[in-house]
Amino acid sequence: MTSQTRTAITTGDGVRIVYRFDGDENKPVLLLSNSIGTDLHMWDGQVSALTEHFRLLRYDARGHGASDVPSGPYSLDRLGRDVVELLDALGLQRVHVLGLSLGGIVAQWLGIHVPERVDRLVLSNTAAYLGPANQWDRPIAELLEAPDMQVTAERFLHNWFPARMLHGDDEVVEGFRRTLLATQREGVAGSWAAVRDYDLRRTATLIHNPTLVIAGEHDTVTSAEHGKELAATVPGARFTVLPTVHMANVEGQAEFVDAVVAFLTEQS
Repeated sequence: MTSQTRTAITTGDGVRIVYRFDGDENKPVLLLSNSIGTDLHMWDGQVSALTEHFRLLRYDARGHGASDVPSGPYSLDRLGRDVVELLDALGLQRVHVLGLSLGGIVAQWLGIHVPERVDRLVLSNTAAYLGPANQWDRPIAELLEAPDMQVTAERFLHNWFPARMLHGDDEVVEGFRRTLLATQREGVAGSWAAVRDYDLRRTATLIHNPTLVIAGEHDTVTSAEHGKELAATVPGARFTVLPTVHMANVEGQAEFVDAVVAFLTEQS
């Protein structure tokens, strides 16, 4: 049976988190965790290929999409606990986890703090640390003072996609632009605070789940060097570089899906 439901849970601190299942209930569950400034639809292009192998669980992180947007700074611990509470509410004891960018940071947190809830980890276009912390203060303040998301949206798109996708009427890019413009500034600012305050360079050594790190050769947000350092930190992690910018799942969709499926379905 194929499930395409979209519903919500309420976390312990009263925040509504929207989630959705896609795929056969009898297949292994793969949790997808999103980049900052996106919602669960950032994976739309990969759903068809991934549901051949997995039941997908997607969710809108707090501050994004149809989930609630609490004001103030968010913490990585809180973003990680949101996922644990989601898994608890759904009765899921153990899942594969694929996270990209901020989603990859949340995925690292899960591997460190609740490894028993994770089968295999895919950490895409992410890093163990994106400091120094003070570099985030000005963008956060400017965003909260801005009249809308217009400037931040264009900055994000420039960092996420290659010029060839931006200089045209790319339908996928337009979808990301619409999502960014509809995202509340407080959600992005709160999530930026979590990025500002986190540092997993030491604790990532505690991840012992089988792990694949994917980096983008031309990524200016979380560089290939960031990915290489993360893969060297996580014991036994594998490392692959795709010829992409930041949104490797979109720009290099076929290669991305092939790498993810091969790793997650590999016999131990």
